[in-house]
Amino acid sequence: MMDKSFDQITIQDISDRADVSRRTVYLHYMDKFDLVDKLIEEHINRLRELCDIAGHDAEYTDMGLLWFEYLEKHHLFFSAMLASRGNSFFRNRFLDFFLQELKNMVKGKEIHERSITGLTEDDDVETQFVGAAIVGVVEWWFKNGKPHPPSLMAQRMGTLLERNLKADTPKA
Repeated sequence: MMDKSFDQITIQDISDRADVSRRTVYLHYMDKFDLVDKLIEEHINRLRELCDIAGHDAEYTDMGLLWFEYLEKHHLFFSAMLASRGNSFFRNRFLDFFLQELKNMVKGKEIHERSITGLTEDDDVETQFVGAAIVGVVEWWFKNGKPHPPSLMAQRMGTLLERNLKADTPKA
């Protein structure tokens, strides 16, 4: 996908690049859409596993570091998916992942800190805003050649999430 748009890629291209027969590709995948869907699912599931291991009460910066280190480790896949012209399917799945993780993180922090008054499960506009912002920052990071290391991106993202998702408990 770094060389051709997804629409131009054929199963023959995929089998040639993987050095396997077309038949082998078809043994594992129905078509190129199924292949991409399974790759996306694999990466989203792995990101979700990392978040679960860290715990949803982890600090925003720590969670951001997990995200950016994983994204950097798999930069070829993510940069290709985000740069591709037909990326709306991937972008929507990526956004859904972040929206769910934001809800889980906020829920985890509410349970452990009882001090969040910002984002709740019912705040769809705020959730969409913050989730879209994360995806936008990740897109910017890849499109600009990852100008900052994951640690700095995590620190900046953590600060922004903290600022936008956590507010002081109002005094009674």
